[in-house]
Amino acid sequence: MTDDRAPRPDADHRPERREDPGNRTLQVPLWDWPAEAEHEQTAAPVAPQPSPVAVEVREVEPAVDEALTVIAGSLAEMAATETRPLLDPPERRPRLRRIGDTDLAVFPVVLGGSTFGWTASADATAGILDAYVDAGGNAIDTADSYSAGRSETLVGAWLRSRRNRDRIVLSTKISGSAENPGLSAQSIVRSAEASLTRLGVDSVDLLVFAADDPSVPLEESLTAADSLLRSGKVRHLAASAFSPERLMEARITSGQLILPRFAGIQAHYNLLHREEFEHRLFPVAKAQGLAVLPYVALANGFLSGKYRSRSGRGADAHSRSALIEQHLTKRGFRVLSALDEVAQQQGVAPATVALAWLLTKPLVTAPVASASRPEQVADLVAAAEVHLTRSQVAALDRASEH
Repeated sequence: MTDDRAPRPDADHRPERREDPGNRTLQVPLWDWPAEAEHEQTAAPVAPQPSPVAVEVREVEPAVDEALTVIAGSLAEMAATETRPLLDPPERRPRLRRIGDTDLAVFPVVLGGSTFGWTASADATAGILDAYVDAGGNAIDTADSYSAGRSETLVGAWLRSRRNRDRIVLSTKISGSAENPGLSAQSIVRSAEASLTRLGVDSVDLLVFAADDPSVPLEESLTAADSLLRSGKVRHLAASAFSPERLMEARITSGQLILPRFAGIQAHYNLLHREEFEHRLFPVAKAQGLAVLPYVALANGFLSGKYRSRSGRGADAHSRSALIEQHLTKRGFRVLSALDEVAQQQGVAPATVALAWLLTKPLVTAPVASASRPEQVADLVAAAEVHLTRSQVAALDRASEH
């Protein structure tokens, strides 16, 4: 938005009040003169020269005279101050986004820890975490099942070495480990305790049920989570890979028994995987006020654009070839083409556009995205500062339709 007011004079043209025995004049810029005061003064003839101009004031009441003095001082102060636009300039770092109705505020891109201890070594993990935080990031998501718990261990080592636990919104997922699978009360408590030990922290900000466990009543799972919240070891609760029906059942159970309720959900959602969230999960998430944190936001790296053929899928293709293979379709390449076009228009990478597209969608708080090397982080966090146009979002929507 532009400011259609005329520019104010610079500091060299400050208004000043001058008096002489027979005449009182007030030096003010013509373009800033208050319209409502026009009936109380007449302007001296203005020669064809730059403002400010002299405005003569005759036979004014003392109160008006005093008011004009105050106005002159205010105008002088304004002229001596650096002018700013009506709207505040863009913030140097993107505004944090709140997770549901909690007190947790996160950077618009959450750093996922699925690669830590797998495609990212210990040194690379530390470099990735450093690059993310240096760019303004503050939210890290890991799980007890990532690299058999090694992801949590590496995140914990980094937190201790950087001494920045109080500046990080830390979430971890449970129920997927081989040692404590499922969502029974025993598994939940043991999983949480083991995660806290590996992370080397007293509490996590967000404990996520990584997957539903229909064999266990939700009453039991939520009661176990309640004990962790009451002890201070967990601050808030979320769910991942829950069906809409189970989310509704969980809300009813928590309401009837006064148990913790989910503040958000992690949902499988990206340009190539839309229908499940948009048509099934979205209505429930909206009704319950759930924050949405999409995972697999880059479709296992396919939306980064580095996998273009079956023969040249990149250095780590062997570790995720089966996941990439499913996207090497006509639709997948159509989406890549649209990403390339928008990325060129915006001057950013395709991965950045894919994440920025998610940030335009209702209810999405922040996508969860991972990196295998520190130099990949810049493309992830850049999504927080990209503003896609309506036509660009529409083009991506069309390209990703079935």
